[in-house]
Amino acid sequence: MVERLTLGPASVSELAEPLVMSLAAVVQHVQVLEACGVVKTEKVGRTRMCSIDGAAMTAAEQWITDRRRGWEVRLNRLGDVLNDVATTEEKP
Repeated sequence: MVERLTLGPASVSELAEPLVMSLAAVVQHVQVLEACGVVKTEKVGRTRMCSIDGAAMTAAEQWITDRRRGWEVRLNRLGDVLNDVATTEEKP
C-alpha cells in the first residue's frame, strides 16, 4: 500500500484492487498506517482518499539512517576483532 501511495493519492478501493484481502482488511491496514502518521486520509464525497505523509516518511528515513550508521560502526569493529583473531591464530 505504501509503495502504491508513493505514486500518488489513491482511494481505499484502488489500494485494495491488486491485493488478495477483503476491503475491510485493507481499511484496517489504512487505519494502522494513518495512526502511525505514515498515511493521511480524506473523505472526498463517498470515497476515502489516501496519500503519503512526506514528513513522516522523512522522519522514518532519518531514523533508519541513524540506526544503520550505528550498526556499520559495530560491524566494522567486529570485523577488526575477527581479523585480529585470524592473524593471531596464523602465527606459530
